[in-house]
Amino acid sequence: MHSSLEAVGLTAAFSNALSDHGISCNVVAAYYHDHIFVDIKDTAKAMEVLHAFSK
Repeated sequence: MHSSLEAVGLTAAFSNALSDHGISCNVVAAYYHDHIFVDIKDTAKAMEVLHAFSK
């Protein structure tokens, strides 16, 4: 799956969603997709948050 370069604010939106749950993240933006790094202890919760965010 590729993220669109026209999706302005996407990084801010998902980082805010994670932040609202006390999860910090580092993002590496690439041409076709982004990588979101979270602390290993936050992995399961981050996946729940991001899954809910994607709906």
